[in-house]
Formats: sequence, C-alpha cells, structure tokens
Amino acid sequence: MLHITSVESRGSVKAPSKLTVFLAVLLALILGSAAGLGAFTFTYAHGASYLTNDPRACANCHVMQDHLDGWVKSSHRAVATCNDCHTPAGLLPKYFTKAEHGFFHSLAFTTGQFHDPIQIKARSLRVTENACRKCHKDIVHQIDIAANSTVGLSCTRCHADVGHMD
Repeated sequence: MLHITSVESRGSVKAPSKLTVFLAVLLALILGSAAGLGAFTFTYAHGASYLTNDPRACANCHVMQDHLDGWVKSSHRAVATCNDCHTPAGLLPKYFTKAEHGFFHSLAFTTGQFHDPIQIKARSLRVTENACRKCHKDIVHQIDIAANSTVGLSCTRCHADVGHMD
C-alpha cells in the first residue's frame, strides 16, 4: 500500500512584490507587442512570399518593379530567378542573405533612406559576381586566362544590366 505523507513548509511563501508584478506585466506587454507587430508586418509585407523562388516576391516593394520588368525582358528569365543571382548557394547562406536583405530593405523603405534607383551593396555584388562565374565558368575561365588575370575580371563591370534589361 502506498503511503502519502505531507511535508510542512518551513517558511511561508511570499507574494510577489508590486515591482515584480509590474515588471512581469511590462515584459509581457513588450514581448506581446513585438510578436504582434512582427506578425502584422510579416502578413502586411507578404513575408511568406520571400521564402519562395518566385521573382514576383522581389517586386512587393515598388522600387523593385522596374528590376522585375527588366528581368522579364532579359534572356536570364528562362534560366535564372532572382535568388539564383542574388543569394549564395546553400540553404543557410541563402536564407541568411534573404533575411538580411529583408531586414535592411524594410528598414530603408520604412525610413525612406534608400537610393532611387536602388544600389547594390558590396557583399551582394560579390554574391552576384560569384553566381555569374558559377553559371558561366567555362567562358569566364578562358577570359581570365586570356587577360592573364590571377584575380579575375569583374563580370558585372561590363554586364551590369544583363539580368535587368531596360
């Protein structure tokens, strides 16, 4: 037979102080507001569309519409999406870059602090350059050899508008 014995507490449990209750409520309000604002923003900005490879997601921001229109006119539309040229290979690097771009684009567009036309940053330019070199490796290699270049020539220097024809 099972015997249950009670253990008396050696001291009484103190009720939380008003300060503790206030801080707990304040923390709950801050976390709840952040989660609510994040959910609203994600929904309003069509956040789920950025998890796809659909180029139309890139034009959710009006500043990118001309780039989407240019891509539709380019020869690259048949072989590459925005992610193929503007995100690195690999699941984690791709979605890290997408998250980074999403955060900084949202910040820039919300505050109005962006160049119009939009300008590519150095890290993103390196990603794009690497994508060019990956897809066109045979011809790029031959050009690098002919140019006697150990560093390699920049594809985007001469072909800046290839994926975004006017």
